Amino acid sequence: MNAMIFLVSTIFKLYLMVVLLRLWLQSARADFYNPFSQFIVKATQPVLAPMRRALPSVGSLDTASLVLALLLGIGFWFVIPLIAEQSLEPMLQVYLGVLTVIKEAGMLLFWVLLLRAILSWISQGRNPIEYVMQQLTEPFLSPIRRVLPDLGGIDLSVLVMFLALNFINILLSDLVPYWGMV
Repeated sequence: MNAMIFLVSTIFKLYLMVVLLRLWLQSARADFYNPFSQFIVKATQPVLAPMRRALPSVGSLDTASLVLALLLGIGFWFVIPLIAEQSLEPMLQVYLGVLTVIKEAGMLLFWVLLLRAILSWISQGRNPIEYVMQQLTEPFLSPIRRVLPDLGGIDLSVLVMFLALNFINILLSDLVPYWGMV
């Protein structure tokens, strides 16, 4: 039973992260001809193409991707209790699904920042994936860089962002019911 829950949970959350990446790529207006971006587009296009007919984008917000992310988060909390032979109230499942999407978005930001930091040590800016990671994370890091003093080539903005993400996660676990469960 635990192995099946692990497998289903991993599949749901990985695809949720891919859908959230698609939403993030579009809102950041990242390079869609980049190989990384093309992978994200091709992984989500079969599901999003029919949804886009009914849910057009509103400005830079891709409503179809947002709705798909919410459906995946909510669906996760309908499938997992079935596998575990438990029952949850439907409104609780919807609430947990929305919390799951929010928490996975934060986790996605953490992993993209970590990947960007590691790539900055290795690739020296010539990697196309690093270019997309820079496009995604720069709106979060540039305000931090404006506040931090110049440290002679050492960029601590990613570390400050990690501390902020961890603080927000701990704060939400104190304030939001069931945050630690998702």
